[in-house]
Amino acid sequence: MKIVFMGTPDFAVPSLQGLIDDGHEILAVYTQPDKPVGRKQVLTPPPVKALALEHGLPVYQPTKMRDGTVAAQLRELAPDLIAVVAYGRILPKEILEIPPYGCINVHGSLLPKYRGAGPIQWSVINGEAETGITTMYMGEGLDTGDILLVQRTPIGPEETAGELFDRLAPMGADCLKKTVRALEEKRITPVKQDEQKATYAPMLDKTMAELDFTRPAAELHNLIRGLNPWPVAYTHYGDKKLKVFAARVEQGSGEPGTVLDADRFVIACGEGALRFTEVQLEGSRRMSAEEFLRGKKIFVGRSLTAN
Repeated sequence: MKIVFMGTPDFAVPSLQGLIDDGHEILAVYTQPDKPVGRKQVLTPPPVKALALEHGLPVYQPTKMRDGTVAAQLRELAPDLIAVVAYGRILPKEILEIPPYGCINVHGSLLPKYRGAGPIQWSVINGEAETGITTMYMGEGLDTGDILLVQRTPIGPEETAGELFDRLAPMGADCLKKTVRALEEKRITPVKQDEQKATYAPMLDKTMAELDFTRPAAELHNLIRGLNPWPVAYTHYGDKKLKVFAARVEQGSGEPGTVLDADRFVIACGEGALRFTEVQLEGSRRMSAEEFLRGKKIFVGRSLTAN
């Protein structure tokens, strides 16, 4: 099949590689523009672009999708199918109507739950026991198109969003490959989404990262997992920010935000307690809580809320 691929981050890389491995003709790859990265702001290509160039594929990096330029390019390319994986741009109707097999999207949730930009993180934050990959036809709405295939997987009780990303990326590639084969062989029946079950998963931002210890420990535990690796949950140690990469739920009660056990770094919450297991103090490196406590003194009753 002649395919145009649209994707940008690491999550999309296995999907592009999978289509290449299956022998499809990749006519072109569309991805986001190169961006400055790191302290030195080095202009860096997206991971999908890097893979495309390795395979000698034409790469397009448009800044606009609605001025007609991309639509004209695609009509000239004449793909059978457009495959979209975490591209980061909304496709207008004139593009969606170009390929005869349609535009299909790989989404990191069990649609119609968690439509939007942050499905993997919000599945963890909300304490879901299961998630997966959904392939669907793309429509003009946000992740509202008819479902093609679904693959499910449990979420581990201590699994972080980053770890789940790493598992779902190859699963997404496998689901995409199966979807394309099924479309070619005309053995797939699209299923409409149940709008009554739809939920939205917005993009994460740094404002949600500060730990509110009046909340139950179980909720904060899920938040910490869901915000790892970005933007990373945090609290305070004196006048410095203390990032919390991992924690465990413990029994205990006390004034929310205060230390209950200074030897094990247990903090009281609105319900139950949290034991920090991996932290990073502002200006220092990431380390185990045990290592942190060897260099820093805390005491029972100390508050970790902002001073």
